[in-house]
Amino acid sequence: MEQITGRQIVRVGVDLAKRVIQVHAVDAGGRVVTARALSREKFLPWCAQLPPGCVVAMETCGGAHHWARRLRAMGLGPRLIAGHFVGPYRMEGRRGKNDANDAAAVCEAAGRPHMRFVPIKTAEQQAVLAVHRLREGYKEERTACINRIRGLLAEFGLVFPQSPEALRTQLPDVIEDASNELPHLARVGLQRAHLQWLELECHMAWCDERIAAHVKSDEQARAAAQLIGIGPVTASALAASVGDFRQFKTGAQFGAWLGLVPSQNSSGGKASLGRITKRGDDYLRTLLIQGAKSAVMTAAKRRDRISQWLVQLTARVGWQKAVVAMANKNARILWAVLAKGRRFDPDHVSVKPEGSATAVPALAG
Repeated sequence: MEQITGRQIVRVGVDLAKRVIQVHAVDAGGRVVTARALSREKFLPWCAQLPPGCVVAMETCGGAHHWARRLRAMGLGPRLIAGHFVGPYRMEGRRGKNDANDAAAVCEAAGRPHMRFVPIKTAEQQAVLAVHRLREGYKEERTACINRIRGLLAEFGLVFPQSPEALRTQLPDVIEDASNELPHLARVGLQRAHLQWLELECHMAWCDERIAAHVKSDEQARAAAQLIGIGPVTASALAASVGDFRQFKTGAQFGAWLGLVPSQNSSGGKASLGRITKRGDDYLRTLLIQGAKSAVMTAAKRRDRISQWLVQLTARVGWQKAVVAMANKNARILWAVLAKGRRFDPDHVSVKPEGSATAVPALAG
């Protein structure tokens, strides 16, 4: 393996792949020291020659957190960068995308003084998120299985209500009913499809049990679950995905990271706001909005300040905008609770500090 002069290199950009890993190393002046491709087996031995604390930057992709943990254990300074922050630094543009150019772009992006880096997740965080991904996959497969059964039954003139519970209750009787025109082969096939449905239900139940156990054992998840419109699944996903909420300076910044703030097309001092940006983690944003829908639909049954605000907002702007506003409010409250160590109070009233024109971050209302 080629030897490198470790003292010269201050920053390395890495383009990860399944079998070949491209590295791009520069010195303190930004001059290229080496740029080459390495096999997976040779990557860590090559990194072992780097000076302690050397920055090794990678895009966030499959396996990036694993490599970052390994590099941190070696005394290096791993950095993870979101892919959309790397693209603008590729000198060759979109049509010049290859492993070498991507590694150079990662190296250049990591050297920017205001670059935003992704916190490295622990193996335990990734294990919890793996359960969430499995649950989402099982849910999609269950929906597909139910629709497949409905379609097959419709071919023989058997139509049932939309509710999965109604179909689950009647399906065994339909399969056993000799008066309908289902042939034997179709009955056997539907029996197997029904068994697959039940198996997917068991898998989802196992995932729900693991998620509930995580919420019970994790302090952040327990605190998040206290908010209106945030259940165990959302609380668990937030705690595992974000980790340290203090990485965000304000609740507004956390809401923007989730893509829950309006997009802007402002110029000349005139503000022009559009739809929400939908940046960040789609899964977290979807969970927050789904929970907000539940909070909006049941707001009239509660008497706390948040629910009263929701009722008034829904009457003024409609339930769809109220749902997004509630999701954004929950994101800000989450930041205040988990970054500042505050207790959630649905009747909290924001108070302006003395000598300041701005209010402290509000927990509610």
